[in-house]
Amino acid sequence: FTQEQTLGIMSTLLGTLTVMLAGIAGISLLVGGIGIMNIMLVSVSERTREIGIRKAVGARTYDIMSQFVIEAVVLSVLGGALGIALGWAGAAGLDRWVPTLVTWWAVTLAFAFSAAVGIFFGVYPAWKASRLDPIVALRYE
Repeated sequence: FTQEQTLGIMSTLLGTLTVMLAGIAGISLLVGGIGIMNIMLVSVSERTREIGIRKAVGARTYDIMSQFVIEAVVLSVLGGALGIALGWAGAAGLDRWVPTLVTWWAVTLAFAFSAAVGIFFGVYPAWKASRLDPIVALRYE
């Protein structure tokens, strides 16, 4: 192999590895988002009476919806912060053998993505909670 052929092979391998890692990251985001949605749906189900009481005393649809979206965002941002901390620690440990660089824009992007996942996957449970009929919700056991 010539040096140019070796460089071409390495470039192809790195491109393939990048695509595979991006696919794994995308699947992880999807699974994490579905997990957040399931947690929030269970939360809505378990708090049906609370939602009914809040609506009976005057809470608007927006109030209920914003409460559950905020809870989903907090949950996902906490998970994102934990992931960033573990990634940073892993990069610091790996830095002994391979030089690593964690940029602030990457950390900011990770926080933004975790918040976006919380919003995207938290809207449906929040919408479902905000549409509960207070009379039916107050009868719920």
